[in-house]
Amino acid sequence: MKNGSAPKPGGAPSRSVPSVRTLAWTTLVGIVLLAHVPDGDGSRPPTTTQASPLLARPAAGADRDRSETRPLPASDATRIRIPTIGVDVALVPLELDGAGALRPPPATAPTVAGWYADGTAPGAPGTAVVAGHLDTPLGPAVFHRLNTLSRGARIEIDRDDGRTALFTVDAVEAHPKDRFPDEKVYGDSGRPELRLITCGGDWSSDTGYRANTVVYATLTGTR
Repeated sequence: MKNGSAPKPGGAPSRSVPSVRTLAWTTLVGIVLLAHVPDGDGSRPPTTTQASPLLARPAAGADRDRSETRPLPASDATRIRIPTIGVDVALVPLELDGAGALRPPPATAPTVAGWYADGTAPGAPGTAVVAGHLDTPLGPAVFHRLNTLSRGARIEIDRDDGRTALFTVDAVEAHPKDRFPDEKVYGDSGRPELRLITCGGDWSSDTGYRANTVVYATLTGTR
Protein backbone atom coordinates (compact mmCIF):
# COMPACT_ATOMS: atom_id res chain seq x y z
CA MET A 1 0.00 0.00 0.00
CA LYS A 2 1.20 3.50 -0.77
CA ASN A 3 0.40 4.74 2.71
CA GLY A 4 2.70 2.21 4.35
CA SER A 5 1.93 -0.76 6.57
CA ALA A 6 0.25 -0.99 9.93
CA PRO A 7 0.93 -3.47 12.75
CA LYS A 8 0.39 -7.07 11.67
CA PRO A 9 -2.44 -9.18 13.11
CA GLY A 10 -1.07 -11.66 15.63
CA GLY A 11 -1.78 -15.28 16.46
CA ALA A 12 -0.26 -17.17 13.52
CA PRO A 13 3.38 -17.97 14.36
CA SER A 14 5.86 -18.85 11.62
CA ARG A 15 3.56 -17.50 8.92
CA SER A 16 4.14 -14.48 6.71
CA VAL A 17 1.17 -12.27 7.55
CA PRO A 18 0.14 -9.41 5.24
CA SER A 19 -0.28 -6.10 7.02
CA VAL A 20 -3.57 -4.77 8.33
CA ARG A 21 -3.65 -2.22 5.51
CA THR A 22 -3.04 -4.96 2.95
CA LEU A 23 -6.01 -6.83 4.36
CA ALA A 24 -8.02 -3.61 4.28
CA TRP A 25 -7.24 -3.33 0.57
CA THR A 26 -8.77 -6.80 0.33
CA THR A 27 -12.01 -5.41 1.72
CA LEU A 28 -12.03 -2.37 -0.52
CA VAL A 29 -11.32 -4.06 -3.82
CA GLY A 30 -11.43 -7.80 -3.27
CA ILE A 31 -14.20 -8.81 -0.93
CA VAL A 32 -16.65 -7.33 -3.42
CA LEU A 33 -16.25 -10.76 -5.02
CA LEU A 34 -18.49 -12.03 -2.25
CA ALA A 35 -21.34 -10.35 -4.12
CA HIS A 36 -21.13 -12.39 -7.30
CA VAL A 37 -23.14 -11.03 -10.23
CA PRO A 38 -24.43 -13.68 -12.65
CA ASP A 39 -22.66 -13.41 -16.01
CA GLY A 40 -24.62 -11.31 -18.47
CA ASP A 41 -27.31 -10.43 -15.93
CA GLY A 42 -27.52 -6.92 -14.51
CA SER A 43 -30.33 -7.72 -12.09
CA ARG A 44 -29.80 -7.86 -8.35
CA PRO A 45 -28.73 -11.32 -7.15
CA PRO A 46 -31.31 -13.18 -5.07
CA THR A 47 -30.99 -12.37 -1.38
CA THR A 48 -32.92 -12.08 1.84
CA THR A 49 -34.20 -8.63 2.79
CA GLN A 50 -32.30 -7.05 5.66
CA ALA A 51 -34.79 -7.22 8.49
CA SER A 52 -33.27 -5.51 11.51
CA PRO A 53 -31.23 -2.38 12.23
CA LEU A 54 -27.50 -2.73 12.62
CA LEU A 55 -26.07 -2.18 16.09
CA ALA A 56 -23.49 0.33 17.18
CA ARG A 57 -20.20 -1.03 18.50
CA PRO A 58 -19.86 -0.63 22.28
CA ALA A 59 -17.34 1.81 23.66
CA ALA A 60 -13.81 0.56 24.24
CA GLY A 61 -13.55 -1.22 27.57
CA ALA A 62 -17.30 -1.72 27.94
CA ASP A 63 -16.84 -5.47 28.08
CA ARG A 64 -13.41 -5.54 29.72
CA ASP A 65 -14.36 -8.55 31.83
CA ARG A 66 -14.49 -10.65 28.67
CA SER A 67 -10.72 -10.35 28.33
CA GLU A 68 -10.37 -12.69 31.31
CA THR A 69 -10.98 -15.71 29.07
CA ARG A 70 -7.64 -17.43 28.51
CA PRO A 71 -6.58 -17.38 24.83
CA LEU A 72 -5.98 -20.57 22.91
CA PRO A 73 -2.81 -21.39 20.99
CA ALA A 74 -2.93 -21.10 17.20
CA SER A 75 -4.77 -23.91 15.40
CA ASP A 76 -6.59 -24.09 12.07
CA ALA A 77 -10.35 -23.40 12.11
CA THR A 78 -12.60 -26.15 10.74
CA ARG A 79 -16.25 -25.25 11.38
CA ILE A 80 -18.44 -22.31 12.43
CA ARG A 81 -21.82 -22.41 14.17
CA ILE A 82 -24.11 -19.43 14.79
CA PRO A 83 -27.25 -20.96 16.34
CA THR A 84 -29.47 -17.87 16.22
CA ILE A 85 -29.26 -17.61 12.42
CA GLY A 86 -29.00 -21.32 11.67
CA VAL A 87 -25.38 -21.39 10.49
CA ASP A 88 -23.49 -24.68 10.95
CA VAL A 89 -20.98 -25.05 8.14
CA ALA A 90 -17.42 -26.06 7.35
CA LEU A 91 -14.66 -23.45 7.24
CA VAL A 92 -12.08 -23.48 4.48
CA PRO A 93 -8.77 -21.57 4.55
CA LEU A 94 -8.73 -18.35 2.52
CA GLU A 95 -5.66 -16.57 1.20
CA LEU A 96 -4.80 -13.46 -0.77
CA ASP A 97 -4.43 -13.59 -4.54
CA GLY A 98 -1.63 -11.96 -6.51
CA ALA A 99 -3.42 -8.59 -6.41
CA GLY A 100 -3.73 -8.66 -2.63
CA ALA A 101 -7.44 -9.51 -2.64
CA LEU A 102 -8.93 -12.19 -0.43
CA ARG A 103 -10.06 -15.18 -2.45
CA PRO A 104 -13.63 -15.90 -1.30
CA PRO A 105 -15.12 -19.37 -1.03
CA PRO A 106 -16.30 -20.55 -4.47
CA ALA A 107 -19.69 -19.21 -5.56
CA THR A 108 -20.61 -22.80 -6.40
CA ALA A 109 -20.42 -23.62 -2.66
CA PRO A 110 -22.73 -21.02 -1.04
CA THR A 111 -22.97 -22.94 2.23
CA VAL A 112 -19.22 -22.74 2.91
CA ALA A 113 -17.46 -19.93 4.79
CA GLY A 114 -13.73 -19.30 5.00
CA TRP A 115 -11.20 -17.94 7.48
CA TYR A 116 -8.11 -15.88 6.69
CA ALA A 117 -5.56 -18.62 7.28
CA ASP A 118 -2.46 -16.39 7.12
CA GLY A 119 -3.82 -14.25 9.95
CA THR A 120 -4.93 -14.93 13.50
CA ALA A 121 -6.42 -18.33 14.33
CA PRO A 122 -9.85 -18.03 15.99
CA GLY A 123 -9.34 -18.09 19.77
CA ALA A 124 -5.70 -17.00 19.64
CA PRO A 125 -4.65 -13.48 20.66
CA GLY A 126 -5.43 -11.00 17.90
CA THR A 127 -8.22 -10.46 15.40
CA ALA A 128 -9.39 -13.49 13.39
CA VAL A 129 -11.31 -12.93 10.15
CA VAL A 130 -14.07 -15.11 8.68
CA ALA A 131 -15.75 -14.26 5.36
CA GLY A 132 -18.72 -15.72 3.54
CA HIS A 133 -21.11 -14.95 0.71
CA LEU A 134 -24.33 -13.03 1.21
CA ASP A 135 -25.83 -14.57 -1.91
CA THR A 136 -24.74 -16.23 -5.14
CA PRO A 137 -26.45 -17.11 -8.43
CA LEU A 138 -27.76 -20.18 -6.58
CA GLY A 139 -29.67 -18.06 -4.05
CA PRO A 140 -29.13 -16.91 -0.44
CA ALA A 141 -25.75 -17.99 0.92
CA VAL A 142 -24.22 -18.81 4.29
CA PHE A 143 -24.18 -15.24 5.67
CA HIS A 144 -27.46 -13.96 4.19
CA ARG A 145 -28.81 -13.35 7.71
CA LEU A 146 -25.59 -12.07 9.24
CA ASN A 147 -26.93 -8.53 9.67
CA THR A 148 -29.77 -9.81 11.89
CA LEU A 149 -27.41 -10.90 14.66
CA SER A 150 -27.88 -9.13 17.99
CA ARG A 151 -25.38 -8.23 20.65
CA GLY A 152 -24.88 -11.21 22.95
CA ALA A 153 -25.38 -13.83 20.22
CA ARG A 154 -23.05 -16.84 20.40
CA ILE A 155 -20.56 -17.89 17.72
CA GLU A 156 -18.74 -21.22 18.00
CA ILE A 157 -15.66 -22.12 15.97
CA ASP A 158 -14.26 -25.63 16.01
CA ARG A 159 -10.51 -25.99 15.55
CA ASP A 160 -8.18 -28.66 14.27
CA ASP A 161 -6.78 -29.23 17.77
CA GLY A 162 -10.18 -30.43 19.00
CA ARG A 163 -10.92 -27.24 20.94
CA THR A 164 -13.88 -24.94 20.34
CA ALA A 165 -13.56 -21.16 20.63
CA LEU A 166 -16.73 -19.50 21.94
CA PHE A 167 -17.32 -15.89 20.93
CA THR A 168 -19.99 -13.39 21.95
CA VAL A 169 -21.19 -10.70 19.54
CA ASP A 170 -20.35 -7.15 20.65
CA ALA A 171 -21.82 -5.29 17.67
CA VAL A 172 -22.88 -5.43 14.03
CA GLU A 173 -22.03 -2.57 11.70
CA ALA A 174 -22.35 -1.66 8.02
CA HIS A 175 -19.34 0.07 6.44
CA PRO A 176 -19.29 1.59 2.92
CA LYS A 177 -16.62 -0.12 0.86
CA ASP A 178 -15.06 3.22 -0.10
CA ARG A 179 -14.74 4.29 3.55
CA PHE A 180 -13.91 1.00 5.19
CA PRO A 181 -12.38 1.53 8.69
CA ASP A 182 -9.47 -0.88 8.37
CA GLU A 183 -7.90 -0.17 11.77
CA LYS A 184 -11.22 -0.55 13.57
CA VAL A 185 -12.07 -3.83 11.87
CA TYR A 186 -8.64 -5.49 11.75
CA GLY A 187 -6.80 -3.74 14.58
CA ASP A 188 -5.36 -5.84 17.41
CA SER A 189 -6.83 -5.01 20.83
CA GLY A 190 -4.51 -7.47 22.57
CA ARG A 191 -7.30 -9.97 23.26
CA PRO A 192 -8.80 -12.74 21.10
CA GLU A 193 -11.45 -11.23 18.83
CA LEU A 194 -13.36 -12.28 15.73
CA ARG A 195 -14.73 -10.45 12.70
CA LEU A 196 -17.34 -11.94 10.40
CA ILE A 197 -17.56 -10.13 7.07
CA THR A 198 -19.98 -10.29 4.16
CA CYS A 199 -21.43 -7.86 1.64
CA GLY A 200 -24.31 -5.55 2.44
CA GLY A 201 -25.97 -2.24 1.77
CA ASP A 202 -27.40 -1.20 -1.58
CA TRP A 203 -26.63 -3.19 -4.69
CA SER A 204 -25.60 -1.75 -8.05
CA SER A 205 -25.36 -3.63 -11.33
CA ASP A 206 -22.15 -1.68 -12.00
CA THR A 207 -20.30 -2.17 -8.72
CA GLY A 208 -22.16 -4.90 -6.81
CA TYR A 209 -22.86 -4.33 -3.12
CA ARG A 210 -21.72 -0.96 -1.86
CA ALA A 211 -21.02 -1.88 1.76
CA ASN A 212 -19.79 -4.64 4.02
CA THR A 213 -21.59 -6.01 7.05
CA VAL A 214 -19.10 -6.62 9.86
CA VAL A 215 -19.81 -8.56 13.05
CA TYR A 216 -17.50 -7.77 15.99
CA ALA A 217 -17.14 -10.52 18.58
CA THR A 218 -14.89 -11.33 21.55
CA LEU A 219 -13.70 -14.69 22.93
CA THR A 220 -15.76 -15.44 26.04
CA GLY A 221 -15.13 -19.15 26.55
CA THR A 222 -13.52 -22.34 25.30
CA ARG A 223 -14.23 -26.02 25.48
